[in-house]
Amino acid sequence: MEPIDLGKTDAAPAEQATKPAVGWPWGRLLVLGLFLALVAGIFASGVHHQLSFAAFAENHEAIQSWVDRHGVLAIGLFILLYFVAVTFSLPGALWMTIIGGYVFGTLAGTIYVVLGATLGATAIFLLARYVLGDGWKDKVSGKMARRMERGFRSHAFSYLLVLRLIPLFPFWLVNLVPAFVGVPTRTYVLGTVLGIIPGTAVYASVGNGLGAVLEAGGRPDLSLIFDPAVFGPLLGLAALALLPVAYKSFKGAQKKEDGDDDILPLGG
Repeated sequence: MEPIDLGKTDAAPAEQATKPAVGWPWGRLLVLGLFLALVAGIFASGVHHQLSFAAFAENHEAIQSWVDRHGVLAIGLFILLYFVAVTFSLPGALWMTIIGGYVFGTLAGTIYVVLGATLGATAIFLLARYVLGDGWKDKVSGKMARRMERGFRSHAFSYLLVLRLIPLFPFWLVNLVPAFVGVPTRTYVLGTVLGIIPGTAVYASVGNGLGAVLEAGGRPDLSLIFDPAVFGPLLGLAALALLPVAYKSFKGAQKKEDGDDDILPLGG
């Protein structure tokens, strides 16, 4: 059995990257309409305002008490809320990561956040691929999207892993562009899971020590991620993720040189 190459997309030619949404069948329109209605409803309700540090600081004791009483239900609800926040690109996902670390601890909080975020990112990825189709590719075009597209077409897994480790582009954009250029779902999910673990663990650990901050009436320092002691290892992981790209480039250049040598006649 040949090994699976996670660095390649399912469809190498640009025109085969995704299936165009020809004619916009009623099924696609219904799903898209439902999604937009949910987005409008969420923002109209103002529930996204509750995903803030101020709202949590006012209710953290009640939240912790409710989580302690309900156990598994609380875990499921947290994962569901994180899924919704990522799927609908609600502001406040970062605070939810910190809250997850506070109420569940660093390790468990990291696991639940990664699960919810991956499910949400995968949902929007599948929605973009199978509902929006190739016809919406131009909607996210531009210099930034074109740069991402070139990277995904060449080395999908490594490029996605780097973008998840180091947020060079908005999270929602990294969810969409892979869907439009034919990145395999398995590659997308694996790259997302592995890529968001380190940053999630950092912010969950901030939440784990949030008790003292709340007692002092302060706010956690979100710039911690850019501290050299934290950002340095993330850059190191990103460099490791790029090693397969460098290796493929080196082997490609070596094969080209060997090919040139093979042109020479063998024997005397």
